[in-house]
Amino acid sequence: MASVPSLLMALLLSSYGPGGALGCDLPQNHVLVSRQNFVLLGQLRRISPFFCLEDRKDFRFPQEMVDGSQLQKAQAISVLHEMLQQIFNLFHAERSSAAWDATLLDKLLTGLHQQLEDLDTCFVQVMGEQDSAQGRAGPTVVLKSYFQGIHLYLKEKKYSDCAWEIVRLEIKRSFSSLTNLQERLRIMDGDLGSP
Repeated sequence: MASVPSLLMALLLSSYGPGGALGCDLPQNHVLVSRQNFVLLGQLRRISPFFCLEDRKDFRFPQEMVDGSQLQKAQAISVLHEMLQQIFNLFHAERSSAAWDATLLDKLLTGLHQQLEDLDTCFVQVMGEQDSAQGRAGPTVVLKSYFQGIHLYLKEKKYSDCAWEIVRLEIKRSFSSLTNLQERLRIMDGDLGSP
């Protein structure tokens, strides 16, 4: 079951390879790095989620933002970029290092950083073609609020092992929801490269 979100995310990011939906060139190993990152996210598990049932929380992932047909191409790319950035920030936080195996965490952070660098070129390219910064702000603000809720939860739970495990599972689930965004980007494929 843990591998399903990983595979879905790998499929999502595989559309961003050369000739993919973004219309920009990402390195050949981008998809491989993506797969490795989500395998690492699964390997970070230190305790069984069944021990943490009373710590469960609905973080209210903004599903409509990913599923909504009102997202334009710049917004869709902005959502993907913001999601990767927020995940990097979450696992890069000082208190995160106490919860996870240091070697696995370092590999995950290195991989996420590489993905962000790869995506930055496409992000800048598409954002440069769009005049509406306000149009991108809505989804970005919603995502920041979602991740702020995760940070507050961790603080309330005093960064316990169970709290981190619940958050790790939430992050994996949220990525499985991005498959709808992948479909939107494929539909937009013909428009992404045009001025």
